[in-house]
Amino acid sequence: MKAIRTRGGVSVRLDVRTAVVVVTLVLAALVASVVLIGTGDFDIPTADVIRTLLGNGDPGQEFIINDLRLPRVVVGLLVGASLGLAGALFQSISRNPLGSPDVLGIGQGSTAGALLMIVVFSGSANQVAGAALVGGLVTGAAMYLLSWRGGVHGYRLVLVGIGMNALAVAINGYLMTKADFVDAARAVVWMTGSLNGRDWDQVWPLLTLCAVLLPAVVMHARPLRMLEMGDDTAYSLGAPVERTRVVLMGAAVLLTAAATAAAGPVSFVALTAPQLARRLTRSPGPNLVPAMCMGATLLIVADWASQRAFGADQLPVGVVTGVLGGVYLLWLLVTERRAGRI
Repeated sequence: MKAIRTRGGVSVRLDVRTAVVVVTLVLAALVASVVLIGTGDFDIPTADVIRTLLGNGDPGQEFIINDLRLPRVVVGLLVGASLGLAGALFQSISRNPLGSPDVLGIGQGSTAGALLMIVVFSGSANQVAGAALVGGLVTGAAMYLLSWRGGVHGYRLVLVGIGMNALAVAINGYLMTKADFVDAARAVVWMTGSLNGRDWDQVWPLLTLCAVLLPAVVMHARPLRMLEMGDDTAYSLGAPVERTRVVLMGAAVLLTAAATAAAGPVSFVALTAPQLARRLTRSPGPNLVPAMCMGATLLIVADWASQRAFGADQLPVGVVTGVLGGVYLLWLLVTERRAGRI
């Protein structure tokens, strides 16, 4: 840890190991993105991909890269970063490694909103995305209100979230039984979580939301670190506990709902990214930026694996993250039990 003092007398602490991890993850995400852009039915060499991104490609490659593949990769980066940041926020607020949107029902709440629009109203793609965003927000608000009792305790938040998740799963199952064949097939494809067919229409809303929410999250990073030490300690240090919790929970719910609206319910990225980032940085803090970078890298690598690791059968990225995340969740539960924390 190094302290850097600016001209105005303001000192900033720099964790060298964390900075190295962030830079490494950013480079890994960029390299994986270039490789992914060149991957598809028509493979493009890496040198041609870079040349085209710099504006020196031929018209055919420019169409394939700039219009078809680049939006998919940008959506993947934004969705992964959003889920990684949301997972870090939820885990820090709840002080529980299981406190992620996957476990707390935010993703399933967004899915319920999308299914309602598909099955009942036969809505368009934009209407489905909007309904997913509303569903996540409603689920997050209900979870917070039901968890409130003179404050929001971490374990109470997790328990209420598990209950909300079960309720949302039941609602989703009911909606699926009421859907006709066409709507059911459409719903199943959406529920898998995929980056297929994503274009610039999904990029700009998610990019705008991230640009608005990230400064608000960074401004509350210091109180969040105090919040991890417990409410009483945070109060004694002068941190605005409830305001910090409301703002950051709202940001986490918005990020999760927006990511789900853009790519469907991509599972377990929000659970695994913060924990992997924390293990790499070896830092006890929220690790917000490392979690963002880890989430983006995980999702891009998973999307590449979904196209290349299974031969001619291309899997939706949600299948790959679900398999990897399920294995990680089992390992985490065993580790927490051995440590006596559950």
